[in-house]
Amino acid sequence: MSRIGNKVIVLPAGVEITNKDHVVTVKGPKGELVREFDHNIEIKVEGNEVTLHRPNDSKEMKTIHGTTRANLNNMVVGVSEGFQKELEMRGVGYRAQLQGSKLVLSVGKSHQDEVEAPKDVTFELPSPTQIVVKGINKEVVGQTAAYIRGLRSPEPYKGKGIRYVGEYVRRKEGKTGK
Repeated sequence: MSRIGNKVIVLPAGVEITNKDHVVTVKGPKGELVREFDHNIEIKVEGNEVTLHRPNDSKEMKTIHGTTRANLNNMVVGVSEGFQKELEMRGVGYRAQLQGSKLVLSVGKSHQDEVEAPKDVTFELPSPTQIVVKGINKEVVGQTAAYIRGLRSPEPYKGKGIRYVGEYVRRKEGKTGK
């Protein structure tokens, strides 16, 4: 992880970073993110470059160094470009609808599932069977997409369910497969 931690983060135009007592605030065109980092890692902002330094070369410090750099870089990318996860639904009668900021899913249950959009996350529906989760915080976008997928994850026999776009679902042969 030390090689990742040693990389310099270059700030795109319009992105500002302030570091006060290891509480880092990143502001950009898409919004603002605030996060507290480990007190052992030194974060230096010089012009449009951010560097991170660790106090020693112990294994714990190397892992914290790399993780801190990756999280800080995700914050910079999030406020400048944003993140998105695409989901697709496969199954007869499976569909999604938007009601304000709420996502209503019909996925073969006796009731409809409703998912409220977390802060700074939006849902888009290019078609009734496709869902796009967008936001500036990579963690929240990933957790929201995983929660939606978990409402009806793909089953192994017919592959019905909610899956990520491009995800391969390993199928079972069934009883007569031998």
